[in-house]
Amino acid sequence: MASRIFPVVKFMVKGSLAGGAVYVAYDQGLLGSGQQGAEALRKAQAALPPAIKEWTNYVGWELPSTPKFDFSVSESWNKGVHTAMSALSVAPTRAREYTQKGWKYVKDLAK
Repeated sequence: MASRIFPVVKFMVKGSLAGGAVYVAYDQGLLGSGQQGAEALRKAQAALPPAIKEWTNYVGWELPSTPKFDFSVSESWNKGVHTAMSALSVAPTRAREYTQKGWKYVKDLAK
């Protein structure tokens, strides 16, 4: 009997953790617009260093200082989205061109 219940409990725990992660991401604005995502990143950058320092003091470790990055995540994200959409928009044309070249090559070999 216990062997049947364990997989169900395991599934429920994993589902609850996944649901909780999605809820927290939504609540913090990570699933919203680029502006909301950038604001959530700024909040995390402000909150994480003090939390890490407190944890390392508690454990007794000393970590090197974190590097400072000066780039816009939302601009990088938008550039990536534009590049991916551009590649997807020309994919059918490129596939047709490559198919035609491949058939031509095969026909030339068969001669």
